[in-house]
Amino acid sequence: MELLFLGTGGGTPSRQRNVTSIALLLQGARSGCWLFDCGEGTQHQILRSPVKPGKIEKIFITHLHGDHVFGLPGLLTSRSMSGISGAMTLYGPKGLRQFVETSLSLSGSWLTFPLEIVEIEAGEVLNDEQFRVVAYPLTHPVECYGYRIEEHDKPGALDAARLLADGIKPGSLFQQLKQGKTVTLEEGRVVNGRDYLGPSLPGLTLAIFGDTSPTPAAQALAAGADVMVHEATLEAALEEKANGRGHSSTVQAATVARDAGAKKLIVTHLSSRYLREDASRLLEECRAIFPNTEMAHDFSLFRIET
Repeated sequence: MELLFLGTGGGTPSRQRNVTSIALLLQGARSGCWLFDCGEGTQHQILRSPVKPGKIEKIFITHLHGDHVFGLPGLLTSRSMSGISGAMTLYGPKGLRQFVETSLSLSGSWLTFPLEIVEIEAGEVLNDEQFRVVAYPLTHPVECYGYRIEEHDKPGALDAARLLADGIKPGSLFQQLKQGKTVTLEEGRVVNGRDYLGPSLPGLTLAIFGDTSPTPAAQALAAGADVMVHEATLEAALEEKANGRGHSSTVQAATVARDAGAKKLIVTHLSSRYLREDASRLLEECRAIFPNTEMAHDFSLFRIET
């Protein structure tokens, strides 16, 4: 998996940072894309990125502030005007359905693809064959969530040498056995793939926070995460101001990562007051608390691996 930051600013866009949107690029057989938030101008950012609108299968909205959702109607209608027919699911707080349906209705727009809108509450919002996604309530002036994305453990390596030694010839059956399935050979012998698999490989875990001041849910949301994405709207000296508006400082973001046992922290959602030359100073505030911190800039790409 890879995380591509399409927008990394908070509140309003600046010349150097668009407002929030993050693409999770799934690789391998699935090869789809999930978006987390869709601020104004997201579709313009997509045009400058490897993201393909037809590959976007899910969009997770953390909250309904404009810098996180104002790009959604435009992205949906452009996707439709391109003739894309693949289904999409939106997840987000109560009010998301009204926002989308009202925007489309009043603008005389329509969609050419099936759109499901799931208004979430705290708890599990998705559990399929590859991922489990859990929403955690955050502390912000409006209903806001963070998402914990847990990849299910993957089957271990297939012991091909032992299969050959047991008289099982390579071929299409190997793929089924690698998935842990039970197959019947031509001579009638039944073979359980699990008997030929090594130890399972742990899946990856991501924690993507929405806007929040320090919150009780933070530790559970980020516990042991391979990658944690957290806002760092303001510097430590402006912490009180950040908290008063439902945001966190650099130091507070890093403290969450340290205390939750996360392996890597990526900070984003910087106030438009900060220019590119401020980045190193803000990053150092984080690294003083949690050394394995990176700062996201627009179009930053991070590979997620163990």
